[in-house]
Amino acid sequence: MAISDVPESTVTTATATVTTIQTDSDLRHSSLRHRPSATSTGGLFDAESAAQDAVRDSGSDDSLNGKNNEEAKDRKTDHAGIDNAVQNNVTDQENVTDVTDFKFTYRPSVPAHRRNKESPLSSGNIFRQSHAGLFNLCIVVLVAVNSRLIIENLMKYGWLIRSGFWFSSKSFRDWPLFMCCLSLAIFPLAAFVVEKLAQKKSISEPVVVLLHIVITTVAIIYPVLVILRCDSAFLSGATLMLLTCIVWLKLVSYAHTSYDMRALTVSNEKIAKGETVPDTLDMEYPHNVSFNSLAYFMVAPTLCYQPSYPRTPSVRKGWVCRQLLKLIIFTGVMGFIIEQYMNPIVQNSQHPLKGNFLYAIERILKLSVPNVYVWLCMFYCFFHLWLNILAELLRFGDREFYRDWWNAQTVEEYWRMWNMPVHKWMVRHVYFPCIRFGIPKGAAALIAFLVSAVFHELCIAVPCHMFKLWAFIGIMFQVPLVLITNYLKNKYKNSMVGNMIFWFIFCILGQPMCVLLYYHDLMNRKGEID
Repeated sequence: MAISDVPESTVTTATATVTTIQTDSDLRHSSLRHRPSATSTGGLFDAESAAQDAVRDSGSDDSLNGKNNEEAKDRKTDHAGIDNAVQNNVTDQENVTDVTDFKFTYRPSVPAHRRNKESPLSSGNIFRQSHAGLFNLCIVVLVAVNSRLIIENLMKYGWLIRSGFWFSSKSFRDWPLFMCCLSLAIFPLAAFVVEKLAQKKSISEPVVVLLHIVITTVAIIYPVLVILRCDSAFLSGATLMLLTCIVWLKLVSYAHTSYDMRALTVSNEKIAKGETVPDTLDMEYPHNVSFNSLAYFMVAPTLCYQPSYPRTPSVRKGWVCRQLLKLIIFTGVMGFIIEQYMNPIVQNSQHPLKGNFLYAIERILKLSVPNVYVWLCMFYCFFHLWLNILAELLRFGDREFYRDWWNAQTVEEYWRMWNMPVHKWMVRHVYFPCIRFGIPKGAAALIAFLVSAVFHELCIAVPCHMFKLWAFIGIMFQVPLVLITNYLKNKYKNSMVGNMIFWFIFCILGQPMCVLLYYHDLMNRKGEID
């Protein structure tokens, strides 16, 4: 026999109460016709109502002129009074129902268990729950633990921050790198001149392609030679190499996009003459070589050229100031962690491939925690703060510089989401061109990883003045990891095993290992020079 939450007698009583409310409301409707308020209790308000009735019955001119207004006010007052009366009766009914529920529903004989339920932390239910409270707990514990570690480190080692690693000890040592950085603007100007000549058909298409190849090649070789010939600080060399790679990627996109737009222009001319062209050609932009478009593209936070971009209506100056303040704070935090924590660990370590294996594992694990903090600070400073500041100042609309890469279940998903400007460039200028040339998808993806590995090696090896190929090997090692994590994702549906492997390989093993390898090779090189 099923047990009802509300007894039958209670339902009957509630029904009767509702019927009584409706009947009372109908009866009260006529008596409230000429009352200013349904909640009036007599006294002054009743006297005023009677006086108004007397004046209205006397047939005076003022009463006749305001008759329509008075009736309208009475109708509004009647409706308000009825609504208040019904609401009060419904409230009384709810109170009666609550008392009835308390008396009859929560009796010892009422079942407390009605259906099958899982615990919130069970394997089938854990990812359906909100873990905001646990996240707050982790933040509090993280702040407390790291605060203690900072105090302990300062008490034990003192203030270890020095400027020699970041900036040159000699004030004018890095001036050739600065001049080289300023001279990079020559290459976009040369590419613009080539495109202008191509638009006027002063040079043939093969010559245009050849000139662009020469410009892009010189644009990347010239800074490399300057860095290698100058004994500069690591940060100065790394900054110049990063700017060089960005300029090179932009020049390739400009040349490739302009070439494609010229091809589309030629196809449109053939269509106008009645000739047949492939249906896949679609002319979205007119081929108009504009210096303003190129100049905006060279400073915009994107690597893919197009004549126009989505723009925001204005610049939020207050928002820019807040983001700049955050950028300064997090850059300082990143420098503090590197100098105060990572440098002592690295200096007290041995070469991970030449020393004791267990000792190398201990150093890698000890270095992994501050390395994760530095990596996350770097990501937040560059991809979120700096790129958004630049986009705001230039009113650049498309600000999807990254996606939720921290939720990536495979290494492939991570590389698609963590650096969107580079990913879009790779897809647009490497992957799909390879597909159009008939190269299989797997080989096209391998070529994209190869290009990425070369530039990672250049950005690290050139400022260190040595080529050990550790960064190149690390990037190419992602290819088997992509296959492994894709297999695990297909085998274990909706599993985060791939996400755990990604975090372990990148933050616990891969990056600390590369830091130790490059540091000891750099120290060995300096020892040989000395």
